[in-house]
Amino acid sequence: MPSFDYLALDTAGREKRGSVSGESIDDARARLDARRYFVVRIEPAGRAPRAANENGNAPLLSRQIHLRNKLSPKQLTLFTRQLATLIQVSPLEESLRTIANQAEQDVPRRVYDSVHAAVTEGRSLSRAMEVEKTSFPALYRAMVAAGESSGALPTILDRLADLQERQAEVRGKVLSALAYPIMLTFVAIIVVISLMIFVVPQVVEQFDSVGQQLPLLTRIVIGLSDFLSNWWWALLLLFALAVLGMWRGLKESAFKFRFDGYLLRIPFVGRLIRDLHAARLARTLATMVQSRLPLVEGMALTARTVNNSVLKKATEDVTESIRQGGSLSVALKRAGVFPPLLVYMASSGEASGRLDIMLERAADYLEREFDSFTTSALSLLEPSIIIVMGAFVTLIILAILLPILQLNTLAAGG
Repeated sequence: MPSFDYLALDTAGREKRGSVSGESIDDARARLDARRYFVVRIEPAGRAPRAANENGNAPLLSRQIHLRNKLSPKQLTLFTRQLATLIQVSPLEESLRTIANQAEQDVPRRVYDSVHAAVTEGRSLSRAMEVEKTSFPALYRAMVAAGESSGALPTILDRLADLQERQAEVRGKVLSALAYPIMLTFVAIIVVISLMIFVVPQVVEQFDSVGQQLPLLTRIVIGLSDFLSNWWWALLLLFALAVLGMWRGLKESAFKFRFDGYLLRIPFVGRLIRDLHAARLARTLATMVQSRLPLVEGMALTARTVNNSVLKKATEDVTESIRQGGSLSVALKRAGVFPPLLVYMASSGEASGRLDIMLERAADYLEREFDSFTTSALSLLEPSIIIVMGAFVTLIILAILLPILQLNTLAAGG
C-alpha cells in the first residue's frame, strides 16, 4: 500500500508531520481525518519538500506560506463565490477544507490550506488571509473583516464576488479590444519589412544594367531597403535600448508622473484610462458603502491599486479631503481628472442618502460608455491600420513598376 507524507494540525493547533498509508491520497486524507487531524499538505512519500530553519527544525506554517505563489484573479473570484455559498450551510473551517479538497491545481490548494490552517489555529478569516497577502489584497481583507464584525460575511462575500466578476469582465473587454489591433499592426509591420528586405533587393538587381536614372520614388525605396538590410541589427539594438530606457525611467517617480500625465492627454487613450479608473473606483466604493465600511478606508485601499500615478495622486488627494471632513463629490470635482458624471452621481447620492446606489449606477454607465467607445474606436482603428499598410505596399509596388514603365517608354521611343 502506498505511503504519503503529511503536514497537519491536531485539535490543539499543534503541527503534526509523518507518513500514512492509503490506497490513494483521498484514502490517506480520510485516515487522517479519522484521527481528527486537519490536513495542510499531503503528498506521495519522498516528494514532500524538506524546509528547515537556521536551527535545523521544520519551520512553522506561517513561515512557509509566504514562499507560495498567489491566486489568479479568476481563482480568487471562484474561491469567493464558493466560500459565500458554503458558509451559509456549514462552519467556516469545514467550508475552507472542502474548497481546498476540491482544488485541482497545486497553487490554489496550497493557498487554501494555508488559510484553513490559520483559521484552525483560532484566527479570524480576515486575519488568516493575511498570511497570503499576495493572494488576498488589502481591500479584500478589509471587506471580509467588515463582514465578520457585522455578522454578514456571506452577504459581503457575495458582493465581493460580484465586484471581482465585474472587474474581470472589464479586463476581458480591454484585452479583447486591444488584441486584434495590436496583432494587425504587428503583422502589417512584418509584411512591410519583409518586402523591403527580401523582395525589393531581388527586383532591384534587374535594373542594375539598365544605365538609366531610376525614378525618385524607386531610389528612395531602394535606399530604405539597403538601410534595413544592412542595419537591421542596429535598429533592433536601438529599440531594445529604448525599451530598457523607458523601463528604467518608469522606475523614477518624477518621470513616471510626467509620462502618466502625457498618457491622460492623448486623445481617446486618456479618456479610456480615466473612464476605466472612474468605473472601478465607483463600483469599489459602492461595494464598500453597502458593506458599511468607512468611505475613507475604501478610498485609501483603492488608491494603492491604481497604476497611473496621476490618477493615484488624485485619488489620494480625494481621500485626504474626505478625511478632513470634505464631501466625496466636492473632492472629486476639485481633483479635475474624474468624469463629470461621476461627480454628479456622487453629489446626488450624498444629497439623497443613497450614495451606494448612485455610485453603482455611475459605474454601470461608465462601463457601458467604455463598451460603446471601444466599439466605435475599433471600427475606425482597424480600417485605418489596413489603409496605412496598403499605402506602404502600394508605394513599394509603384517603386518597382515605375522603372519597368520607364523602360517600356524608352523601348517604344527607340
